[in-house]
Amino acid sequence: MVSRVDRSPMANWWWTVDRWFLAAFLCLMGLGAVLSFAASPAVAERIGLDSFHFVIRQLVFMIPAVLVLIGVSFLDRRNVRRLALAMLIVALAMMVAVLFVGAEIKGARRWLYLFGVSLQPSEYLKPAFVVISAWLFAEKARNPDIPGNLLALLLLAAVLALLVAQPDLGQTLLVTATWGAMFFMAGMPWLWIMLIGGIALGGAAMAYTVFPHVAGRIDRFITGEGDTYQVDMGREAFVRGGWFGQGPGEGSVKRILPDSHTDFIFAVAGEEFGLVACMIILGLFAFIVLRGLNASLRERDDFTRYSVAGLVVLFGLQAIINMGVNVQLLPAKGMTLPFISYGGSSLIAMAISMGMVLALTRVRPDRLSRATFADAHLPAAAR
Repeated sequence: MVSRVDRSPMANWWWTVDRWFLAAFLCLMGLGAVLSFAASPAVAERIGLDSFHFVIRQLVFMIPAVLVLIGVSFLDRRNVRRLALAMLIVALAMMVAVLFVGAEIKGARRWLYLFGVSLQPSEYLKPAFVVISAWLFAEKARNPDIPGNLLALLLLAAVLALLVAQPDLGQTLLVTATWGAMFFMAGMPWLWIMLIGGIALGGAAMAYTVFPHVAGRIDRFITGEGDTYQVDMGREAFVRGGWFGQGPGEGSVKRILPDSHTDFIFAVAGEEFGLVACMIILGLFAFIVLRGLNASLRERDDFTRYSVAGLVVLFGLQAIINMGVNVQLLPAKGMTLPFISYGGSSLIAMAISMGMVLALTRVRPDRLSRATFADAHLPAAAR
């Protein structure tokens, strides 16, 4: 047990970090390891790899992910901004490189291969984009003469252009929705709301018109006609699992579900561990998002408030999209379930993102809510 009188960096970190957040993140990683054992062997065998190929890789990726999660949580606000800026610059450069030298998979260029390791730059771009956008909104709030909102809008346009060029419309939707939520928190004027809402609707209509695969997925979702194999199998997994599941390793749908270890790992959880386990997973995500939003409301610092809210909204929306697709509430879209789906880029990038949340929500002398701060400065007779 760490003593409260210990003044070492580790002790200071332990007594100031949000341990409920930390426990929730580690629980999700642990569930990811368990579900990797459940879902990955069938996929590996189907494509001619060793049964535990994906399991071993996921466990190997978890080691740097945990180290990154804890390491980033030691940073202060200024260094979180610096890290985000460096990540943003590198990720934008890699996103441009992807368009020219990236590996093309299923008609999209989203991955770079460096030293034998595949990287998805957009995963690292998202948390950096959120934090830098939060900084720009905060600077605008601090000094109205700074064109923070305009710069944030230009940054959004640059990021969306690179995502659409890949194309990756799922990440485009995710980034846009998160940015909009942050801008709303920053006091978006009604004129901007109508303007950006109109642009978003126009962009959605254009995506439906220009990209056949987008139109196909939306049409299949609405009509139920066409190739709905994966989503139908995902639904079948939940039906077979019932409330308490068929037991670890007893699922059969995962053997014929192509993306059971990534996009449809939630369906594997439903078949083998049941709806009760799925509700526990859903509860963990909801706990993180609600706790993060509550923490952001208590922050006096605008940058910290917007950053924490944006990062947990990004985290929660990505989880909602993945789980919504699995239960046929949303059109099919490849999106990993944070900390649970297989994927090194997703796991480490999410560890950086949530490490930033831990860093920004650590207890600080100046971390008082606006209400508490105001009350503390009221005259004694008025309290």
